[in-house]
Amino acid sequence: MENTSTKYSDKDLAEFKEIISAKIAHAQVDLDLLNDSFRNDSNNGTEDTSPTFKSFEAGSETMSKEANVQLAIRQEKFIRDLNNALSRIENGTYGICRVTGKLIQKERLKLVPHATLSIEAKKMQ
Repeated sequence: MENTSTKYSDKDLAEFKEIISAKIAHAQVDLDLLNDSFRNDSNNGTEDTSPTFKSFEAGSETMSKEANVQLAIRQEKFIRDLNNALSRIENGTYGICRVTGKLIQKERLKLVPHATLSIEAKKMQ
């Protein structure tokens, strides 16, 4: 039987916390930019008088607004997932696969710090 610890060290957890906090800050900046683009969209394109160009622009503007909404929703979920990871660090369950109960590989957590599944469990899905 493998002798794997069921918890990361405080030093490892501090490193993960730093990675997660940096990702949250970066993701929040991206989300703020997306939200600013919504607010500014209504002011754009009012000087253009060409009707053909305007209708084409309106269609493309609608598509880009929808794309931005989808991006913002994904970004909000990403931030929520990262905040949940911080909570798991606080309550001592961070880095433990919710399916196998084993530690998730450190390399995986560095790339996907909000992961709750080991590669092994992910492949079972």
